[in-house]
Amino acid sequence: MARTAQKVESLIAEDSAMADALSVVYERTDEGSDEVEWGDVSDDITSGQWGRMIEKGILVDGIHGFELANPDAVESALDGSTGTTAATSSADVDDVDGTTWSKWDKLAAVASIGLFAGYSIKSVRGVVGGAVDVFIGPVESALPFYVVIMILAMLTGLYSTLLQDNLMNMEKMGAYQQRMKDIQKRQKEAREKGDEQEMERIREEQMDAMGDQMGMFKEQFRPMVWTMFLTIPVFLWMYWRIGTDTGAVVPQKIIIPMAGGPIEWQHGVIGPMQAWIVWYFLCSMAFTQLIRKALNIQTTPT
Repeated sequence: MARTAQKVESLIAEDSAMADALSVVYERTDEGSDEVEWGDVSDDITSGQWGRMIEKGILVDGIHGFELANPDAVESALDGSTGTTAATSSADVDDVDGTTWSKWDKLAAVASIGLFAGYSIKSVRGVVGGAVDVFIGPVESALPFYVVIMILAMLTGLYSTLLQDNLMNMEKMGAYQQRMKDIQKRQKEAREKGDEQEMERIREEQMDAMGDQMGMFKEQFRPMVWTMFLTIPVFLWMYWRIGTDTGAVVPQKIIIPMAGGPIEWQHGVIGPMQAWIVWYFLCSMAFTQLIRKALNIQTTPT
């Protein structure tokens, strides 16, 4: 038994995917009581994995197919590999350096919260809008207002994508997600086997992994802070410019796909959402997708 267990452990050490392959064979043989043929497992394991089991003597010739040389040893080795997988999963997360917030990140977060006041306080909106108008005003005087919104949507989509690509640690995010998938997979297997001890270990690991949720939040929120810091002033400028105190924009109406028209910029299109907000978000979503495709930037972990 010890020799077979060592063979199983060495296979798993060489290739962690062998643990899943051995589990499939173990289940197909009804925990070692039946024989198995290649056709029974070909959809779930590779021919290379099948060959390695035969080569190592874990699978031996039976009457009509192959059988496990020592099912108890295989079961013992697979149970041991579960703990190893958990430790490896946790180590993978710890090995990847996480995101640390600099003082500039924290200042951007505070400033973004302060800028939110512009949505409800007219004087703040006027100050921010007037400052931004120094840069955007000349563009608006030369182009129709709907084109100006398209340009702003394109620029915000560009820098938000670049910020996500440069500030979010995709490797760390992937490690977090992989650890949670591993835990869920082992929990399902333990539940099917009725292994209460393993279920208890997994529950303890889930409690430890709760810290990963905070880590994922930090990874996602850092680029979001800078995106808000740069986008809120632009949004406040549009809000300020649409207001009646600054003079009418040109043109005063727009035709929005599926919304009909022409309609005024302050007309509610989707509930309380005014036409200019809907037009901005439509343009922003379209340009953001085009920019990600063009620059081949991935903003979600694989």
